[in-house]
Amino acid sequence: MRSYPPAKIRNVALVGHGGAGKTSLTEALLHRAGAIARVGRVEDGSTVSDFEPEEQKRKMSVGVALAPLEWEHHKINILDCPGYADFAPEALAALRVADLAVFVVSAVEGVEVQTEVMWREAASLGLPRLIFVNKLDRERASFERTLQQLQDRFGAGIAPLELPIGEEGDFRGVADLLSDTAITYSDGQAATGPIPEEMAVREHSVHDSLVEGIVVADDELMERYLEGDPPSVDELEKTLAHGVASAQVFPVLCGSATKEVAIDRLATFICEIGPSPLDRPPITVVAGGTTSEVAPDPDGPPLAWVWKTVVDRHVGRISLFKVVSGSIRSDQMMVNSRTHADERLHGLLTLRGKDQVPCDLLPVGDLGAVAKLADVATGDTLAPKGTPVALPPVEVPEPVLHIGIRPRSKGDEDKLMTALHRLQDEDQVLVVRRDDETHQTLLGGSGETHLALVTERLARKFGVEVETEAVVVPYRETITGSAEAEGKHKKQSGGHGQFGVCNIRIKPLERGGGFEFVDQIVGGAIPRQFIPAVQKGIEEAMTAGGVHGWPVVDVSVTLFDGKFHSVDSSEMSFKMAGSLAFREAMDQAQPILLEPISRVEVVVPPVYQGDVMGDLNSRRGRVQGSEQDAGGDSVVTALVPTSEILRYAVDLRSLTAGRGRFRTVHDHYDVLPQQLWAAVARTP
Repeated sequence: MRSYPPAKIRNVALVGHGGAGKTSLTEALLHRAGAIARVGRVEDGSTVSDFEPEEQKRKMSVGVALAPLEWEHHKINILDCPGYADFAPEALAALRVADLAVFVVSAVEGVEVQTEVMWREAASLGLPRLIFVNKLDRERASFERTLQQLQDRFGAGIAPLELPIGEEGDFRGVADLLSDTAITYSDGQAATGPIPEEMAVREHSVHDSLVEGIVVADDELMERYLEGDPPSVDELEKTLAHGVASAQVFPVLCGSATKEVAIDRLATFICEIGPSPLDRPPITVVAGGTTSEVAPDPDGPPLAWVWKTVVDRHVGRISLFKVVSGSIRSDQMMVNSRTHADERLHGLLTLRGKDQVPCDLLPVGDLGAVAKLADVATGDTLAPKGTPVALPPVEVPEPVLHIGIRPRSKGDEDKLMTALHRLQDEDQVLVVRRDDETHQTLLGGSGETHLALVTERLARKFGVEVETEAVVVPYRETITGSAEAEGKHKKQSGGHGQFGVCNIRIKPLERGGGFEFVDQIVGGAIPRQFIPAVQKGIEEAMTAGGVHGWPVVDVSVTLFDGKFHSVDSSEMSFKMAGSLAFREAMDQAQPILLEPISRVEVVVPPVYQGDVMGDLNSRRGRVQGSEQDAGGDSVVTALVPTSEILRYAVDLRSLTAGRGRFRTVHDHYDVLPQQLWAAVARTP
């Protein structure tokens, strides 16, 4: 593929709900452009962009795939994004490098939740948007119903540029509202003619509304229009392009990806009214603690931002980047602004699915890739030597679901951690943590499917089979009463023996008080050098677990008496004596169990607020309050036992039809109801 000037480049993210047809639309665009000889099918696992085995198995996209094509002297970089909620972070990464978001909406299912989620994200980025209503050839498809939903959900900026000709199985073309012509398709060939008589009245009405909506943005066109001089199609398209670039007008096109109806028109509209990288605003960069702006200047210093990392079994790590200034050449030397290390870009690539196409030059705005960089991660900026500017770091979504994993083969512990860290290179949402208290390796991700995918990739890519388990909740023990106890460690086995006796008194501290050790030894009952050993023995006993087997907290221990032997006493003797005394005292001090309490903040549409509050109450939660955020959503805050929300990500999606989101943070420990003690007690 040859190099194109920035004005002829279009970076387009296909986003929307899962099943709307984004991958099929990618195939249709590639086929119409002549980039592929035959159209693949999602059902067969033969598409360009769903090339990972996990995608072919599940028949859905799980990662962003790059698929460039050439159309009417333009280069269109298609970014086929996953539509399932678990992989929304992948789509968000694509939105940050796209210059236009094409929302693919099914005419059968209409506007679904992930379409709304991605629309909100695109709006927050100020990203231009276009809508393609797909599947008009399917049973129960309705363009009018879908258009009404779009207008209801996304406001007055929705502007239909086409109307479908025919319905469901009879869908055969579109009416172009800008030119007042009909384009029909038969055997893949397009024919232009007059608007069918049965839809002429409707078409002319929508045409007039569209023209009025466009000319309002241009005073000269508006004046001419009011004087009876209608603008030309070229003038309308030029004015419309300004509205699209400013993210104020959102054109609606329609067609069928599987029948390739109006796919060529979508590609043409992307080229004619879609913004180029040069039309996008400057980006903010940081250098030496100060911020500045860098425009997409073809003659500026070379600057690239790594937006995704792929770990390939044969090639190794492949860094996908966008050129944000200047141009990048093969074998160019750059500096990683994070590590300050030199990086030579050996062999630039452009990717089409899993296929790698070498290229020599990538101008500003273009998307490319490079393999085998030494220490480059997602989010890094590659800059010229001597000017290490960097794009601000992107906030990575926090994991909402955790599972425990362990290798099926006991000898694979080290191999497992190495494999997990390699997966983290390409998946920033994945969090790996070793819990030393529960001895679990914990995986955090964005949902059940995401974590299942991780375990499958561990086996496929690295040969590590794992078993999953529920996350162990870290309970605590404390006491509600006071007690005294004597700890005696005495052992004689020839030669020096072991002898140590200590007397302690324990009492509760206020919640969160931790541990307090008070030394009240007088008269040398225990030599000073042995007192720290008593404290250490008590602390180790607290960590090992109390009556119910969980670490002990919020206790004050007073050492007030003891006995020693001039020959047989040692630090070890008094350490053991301290541990024994503490265990005996715990039995008498009315021990109780404490459970971790999380502060949960749930954001949902107001219609779900009552359901969410009721659900939190059923989880032994205490709702602290609710308010409305700037977007009109309800924000419910509650304190909920951590054990009750281990799978809250799954349950909240079900409860709110995928429209709820939440975040949690540990808040404090509180008393666990006694009827639940037996279920969580463990052997010390």
